Amino acid sequence: MKYFNFLVLAVLIVQAACSPVSTPRLTKQFHEIESKFQDHTGFVLYDPEEKKTIFSFNGDKYFIPASNTKIFTLFASLNILGDSIPALQYVVQGDSLIFSGTGDPTFLYQDVFGNDRAYEFLKNSGKDLYYAGGNFYTTPLGRGWAWNDYQYSYSPERSAFPMFGNMYTVTQPTTSGIRVNPPYFKKYFWLADSAMRASTFVREIGSNRTDFYPGRVAVDGRQWRVPFRTGDLVTADLLSDTLKQPVYLINTRLSAANRKLLYSVPVDSVYKVMMQASDNFLAEQLLLLCSWVLSDSLRPEIAIRHVKENYLKDLPDNPVWLDGSGLSRNNLFTPRSVVKLWEKLYTSVERDRLFPLLAIGGKAGTIRNYYKNDPPYIYGKTGTLSNNHILSGYLITKKGRTLIFSYMNGNYTVPVSEVRGEMEKVLKQIHDNF
Repeated sequence: MKYFNFLVLAVLIVQAACSPVSTPRLTKQFHEIESKFQDHTGFVLYDPEEKKTIFSFNGDKYFIPASNTKIFTLFASLNILGDSIPALQYVVQGDSLIFSGTGDPTFLYQDVFGNDRAYEFLKNSGKDLYYAGGNFYTTPLGRGWAWNDYQYSYSPERSAFPMFGNMYTVTQPTTSGIRVNPPYFKKYFWLADSAMRASTFVREIGSNRTDFYPGRVAVDGRQWRVPFRTGDLVTADLLSDTLKQPVYLINTRLSAANRKLLYSVPVDSVYKVMMQASDNFLAEQLLLLCSWVLSDSLRPEIAIRHVKENYLKDLPDNPVWLDGSGLSRNNLFTPRSVVKLWEKLYTSVERDRLFPLLAIGGKAGTIRNYYKNDPPYIYGKTGTLSNNHILSGYLITKKGRTLIFSYMNGNYTVPVSEVRGEMEKVLKQIHDNF
């Protein structure tokens, strides 16, 4: 009997040592990954059914989350906003319609479903239109954002009444010249000489003046999306140009007591684009919307403080959370706190609603070309800043188990494709063996 027991124990030890997903093997893999890339890696794997952590490697260490911050914005929005986006607030006084923004990002924004309800409401009001600013209490660019990203499409400004995603489009055909849409921004657009081969543009940091360098080789149909400098004057002027009727700027603030609200699109149509396409603009504006619902003021700190105090006190580690999108390098989360947040979403939102909002391995969003499998086994959110790449969410194993994971990489110097390749190996092993 002793000999038999010894054999059983020996077999178990050998199986554990050879298994590609045993705890010692995973630990060894992550040490090898850190040594290979000279970076920092954090990973947590959690079973929400048994409510236990299966594996953790640096799970209690802080990392820059990049666009994993949008998971926090999604959670805030689900707990604060209703089923539709509040588009604008207004009062009618005689022959005047006075309105102000709520932070709604969908007004004439081509990347999301639009029902044009707010546009048609203003266009067909039959009233004199007055835009009331004065409720935007933050900066157009966020704390910790890279200052020289201001002219690129992933870093548009925040504002109280966004239009067109706070960007305009430049198209360079080879036959009919350069097109600017909306045409309002033509007056800021200047054609410059260029000896460069490729076309490019430079927008002044403090204004909307943009110098376009056409280059020696034109690419038919090439497009750029240029963030514009926002502000109440620009909003009123652009609204006047778009609606084809005067919109007057007034310096007042609407009272919550007598205002009315106009709602625009279903919230999930916005959440899906934010999570799958990792749309920074939508994330920032959603956080502003949450703040407006809570306080009638557009200031992201209000929503962040409310969510942390009322919903996130039980996170393992206090999140350093400063914006909606993750553009800030001052954000810091731990893998185990991100896992805990995913668990909160998993238990509070129906699976049939939650999973289609997320990036899906091999199918949709930022991982449509990665983590391929039939059926898909990864549902989650990526995050990428230079030298940082993150993936977290839900992993469906071959046996049908739903696990939650957070995989965070920081301070590597190799191409992100190499880091992603190692991540895919680890996650596929877990899929195949659990």
